[in-house]
Amino acid sequence: MAVLVELTIDSQDFDLGRVTAVQDGIHISLERVVPTGGEVMPFFWAEGADFELFEASVRENRIVDDLTAVARVGDRVLYHVFWGDTVSSLTNILTESQATILEAHGNDPWFFRLRFNDHAGLTEFHNLSQAEDIDFHVERIYSLADGETGVLTFDITPEQQEALVVAVEDGYFEVPRQTTLGDVADQLSISPQAASERVRRGADTVLRKVLLSRSAADFE
Repeated sequence: MAVLVELTIDSQDFDLGRVTAVQDGIHISLERVVPTGGEVMPFFWAEGADFELFEASVRENRIVDDLTAVARVGDRVLYHVFWGDTVSSLTNILTESQATILEAHGNDPWFFRLRFNDHAGLTEFHNLSQAEDIDFHVERIYSLADGETGVLTFDITPEQQEALVVAVEDGYFEVPRQTTLGDVADQLSISPQAASERVRRGADTVLRKVLLSRSAADFE
């Protein structure tokens, strides 16, 4: 099953980050989903910049063959960057681990949302990054349900998810607790015992996925 990861990386650890970190207050974001098997990070939006100065600074970088302004929408400009022969370690790592960049934006640090074919790809990404001394901070790891684009799953039943959502929203896990399992049961029109079983089993499954899985444990 596909694995999605949200993480942050220092701008100095990849080409686009280094090249565009030329002004304070500038924000860069990838224009669309870009599979890393082909042309990597060719289009990006820039905003909050002195665009003439920005363009000149980017073009002066030795790893940039050319930079073209494709479109301007309000205070944002869409650019197409043509990379030279030098490719950052991160680009190679993304390609070798068969990752797809679903989202990337920032300046320093950058936020990335990546999709891997499976946990093996994620593990390879981690190992290759360590070998290249690329530090990243994992914000979130989760799976994409088969055949349901955009639907996240921790392998819990719909009933368990419904009970957990009510419990979390009403403050059952807060300290001190803001509600009881009896109140959760009343909202769901089920018995307190059924509410207890759904919340406990659902929470146990989610916590095991997050804390005990190989990838979600920060690879330790």
